[in-house]
Amino acid sequence: MSREVLIAMTRNLVAHGAADTMEYADQIVRIPASAYTDEALFEREKRQIFRRLPLMVAPSCELPNPGDYKAMDICGVPLLLSRQKDGRIGAFLNMCTHRGNPLAHGCGNASRFTCGYHGWTFKADGELIGVASPKDFGAIDKAAHCLTKFPAYESAGLIWVTLDPDSKLSIADYLCGYDALLKAFGFENWTLFSQRTLAGPNWKTAYDGYLDFYHLPVLHKDTFGADFYNRANYFAFGPHQRLSTPSKFAIKVQGEDDQQLDLEAMSDDELPQEVLVQGVWTIFPHISIASFYGGGQRGAMISQLFPGATVGESWTTQYYVMENQPETPEQVQAAHDQFNFLEVVVRDEDYATGKRQHQALQSGLMKEVLFGRNEKGGQVFHQWVERLTNASDEELVAIFSAEQRQAAE
Repeated sequence: MSREVLIAMTRNLVAHGAADTMEYADQIVRIPASAYTDEALFEREKRQIFRRLPLMVAPSCELPNPGDYKAMDICGVPLLLSRQKDGRIGAFLNMCTHRGNPLAHGCGNASRFTCGYHGWTFKADGELIGVASPKDFGAIDKAAHCLTKFPAYESAGLIWVTLDPDSKLSIADYLCGYDALLKAFGFENWTLFSQRTLAGPNWKTAYDGYLDFYHLPVLHKDTFGADFYNRANYFAFGPHQRLSTPSKFAIKVQGEDDQQLDLEAMSDDELPQEVLVQGVWTIFPHISIASFYGGGQRGAMISQLFPGATVGESWTTQYYVMENQPETPEQVQAAHDQFNFLEVVVRDEDYATGKRQHQALQSGLMKEVLFGRNEKGGQVFHQWVERLTNASDEELVAIFSAEQRQAAE
């Protein structure tokens, strides 16, 4: 079924490409400029979106082995991910249940975590197994003082966590069947080649760029080229969106050679898997996935965006994952060259522009920003941000139960 959906999207793109058309939104949409600059709204978005909705916190290949762990902070919440002995992922509040000291830092491999403050020890599954000087401390029910667990879900080679231990929102419902399509990448068997973190502008300013092909031949004329495409059709699965350029042609990389494929002349069975997943795949509210090639090797950059400490700041971790681990020095260098090129594009062009844009908007002299009929992705994104920011916990469950039912029909 997933391949059928992917083929249908591809045929949509081919038909529009052949006709030199694209799908348009119904109208131009106006968004208040204060949506990017209002500090109270920014704090509310962090609480209502990033601390309530499922977040894609890591690709599975970042924690491939039992005992692998990762500690991170998301909007003030310390999170500890740990790969269990049975291969499942555990997600915990990274705070010792004695005094709240973080148990782990960075990444590594461990079967247990010992607090560096008083020496309390926890198993990798969050169980409290050791209280230092127990006779002196006094009687305590260890079972009642295990690490707080967060809801976690792993699918399509990606890991989601909800930073609310009491959340009733099903992560599978939240994904609206989108993860079934993401499985087409095959990330479960990919490898993490490299990663880095970049400073960016307001989180919505930054995310707008991932949903926008309109700017590509203008802002990126010196990197991608002034003749680069600027059209995209959008496919929505709840708040999650895929965007791809309408075209009846695709490029298939074979070693050092590029082969142009005429998709219109190919049968459905002949369509290569990498063609079916071309474009940009976004996972609301903060993930972008785009395919690239380094030295003829298939890879993808997964961009993970989080709000910063202030309304004008964000942080993006870029994961460069590859279908196969580069082996020769030439392959390794080619992969580094591709990843470094993408850093220049995002840091020096997208995010540098976003920072200037945010600074200008903070003047308060522009009341609205525009999203044209050809910028449907941005329109849909901002509509979902507003809707989910204002939804109650009960309404969240109802919204995504309905979206999941619709996706299954």
